[in-house]
Amino acid sequence: MIKALLLNKYPWVWIVIHILLGFSATFSPIPVIAWFYVVIVTSVSYLIRKNPSPTVLFATLLYLISFELLARMARTSPFIPYELGKYLLCAGMIWAIIRYKTLGNLGWVMLLCLIPGLLIDLSGLVTTTDLVFNLLGPINVALVSIVFYRQRISELNFSSLLRLMIYPILGVLSYTFIKSPDFSQTEFALGSNVDWSGGFGSNQVSTLFGLGSLLIFILMINRWKLSGYLVLDSLILFAFSFQGLLTFSRGGILGAVLGIFIILFYLRTADFKSKIKYKLPKVGKYVLPALFMGAAAYFIVDELTDGMLSLRYAGETEGTLQGSKIKSFNTVTTGRLDIFVGDVDLWMDNFLFGVGAGASGFLRQTMHGAAAHVELSRLLAEHGFLGFVYFILLSYLGWKLLKGHPNPMIRGILVALFIVAIYTTFHAAMRTYVTPALIGLSFLGVQLPKRKANPSVQKPIPETKMFLPTK
Repeated sequence: MIKALLLNKYPWVWIVIHILLGFSATFSPIPVIAWFYVVIVTSVSYLIRKNPSPTVLFATLLYLISFELLARMARTSPFIPYELGKYLLCAGMIWAIIRYKTLGNLGWVMLLCLIPGLLIDLSGLVTTTDLVFNLLGPINVALVSIVFYRQRISELNFSSLLRLMIYPILGVLSYTFIKSPDFSQTEFALGSNVDWSGGFGSNQVSTLFGLGSLLIFILMINRWKLSGYLVLDSLILFAFSFQGLLTFSRGGILGAVLGIFIILFYLRTADFKSKIKYKLPKVGKYVLPALFMGAAAYFIVDELTDGMLSLRYAGETEGTLQGSKIKSFNTVTTGRLDIFVGDVDLWMDNFLFGVGAGASGFLRQTMHGAAAHVELSRLLAEHGFLGFVYFILLSYLGWKLLKGHPNPMIRGILVALFIVAIYTTFHAAMRTYVTPALIGLSFLGVQLPKRKANPSVQKPIPETKMFLPTK
């Protein structure tokens, strides 16, 4: 199954299948569960039998963990675990470490930095669930830093990985469209809108739609087809942006804008020689339609909400408009500044080893009891100086991407994926699969094609040549 998805011979068929999965999830979990296990069983049997390169494993993992939110919406637990992305990615990375050669040695140091926090609990209230909730995210980031780092992959297969992550997001999009109320029945307020996120956490839904928007933008400007039709791809980009904006949760959409800006920056600053050599796209047939669809979605939603969307993105609240609250960075970030400050205070009092994984919410003076939303401050509070070392090592690996690839387009994409991954940890911590998945993708060694080809034509690749060797 993973081979069929990668070859993308009938792209519109896969799009329809995943849209129907989202539709079915509104009334029954069975289709989602059945599809998930068909893919995992056929893919695992292929992995064991064929002994392929790590690229096959990466494709399988990135596709399956992208079902995380759709599985939650379909209420598939325990058949598909609630924390699907964390468990599956962790297991897959351990399997890869055992089976393949890895080059990410700094990831091992990052992993060691987390061990003391696992053994400490100054609150005395941390449960196993708290540990999984708070610790598996950074563990997975360390593991993908070990496994993905400099693993060679063709440019074509890299684009396939991005496409595989979009398919399950289409299911989430279908689900939220069906579950959304009529505009005539909605009173928009200056806060996150659960009604337009399918009844689930609007921050997570917005993060996913922002990711979908960014990935489709990347596919469009590189002529790496999703559906094979520019108009249909543009409409999907519009739909992701439109529904993401309606959640009124800003983090995911701003992340997409940030990623797009970084890619355009690398294109704009590329020298003339690179533009010719790598046939970099001009602002025209592919870039402008993508930007137009995103901008159109914003203005339409703003009009439908009587300007409330603009006020929301300006950081206004009901209190600031009425004059009962003063607009500040804390109100703009919906209390995240208070969480950050409270975590830093805990770090100052427990500088070396912190208060223990999962304990900060119980001990924090400001926003007491609130879950961590800023991963950096959580690392400092719960893991102390070792958490600081962890973040510095991760930042160093990201810094090496700035001049790590000769093609400005590929370099811009890798840098954008990494920065969006880090940005996501500042509004959603590491509660979703997005951060480890994007960090892993950004660390791949994308190989340039050896011969010229028409990038708009994606022919099926023979099975024996589907993946580049890793050594």
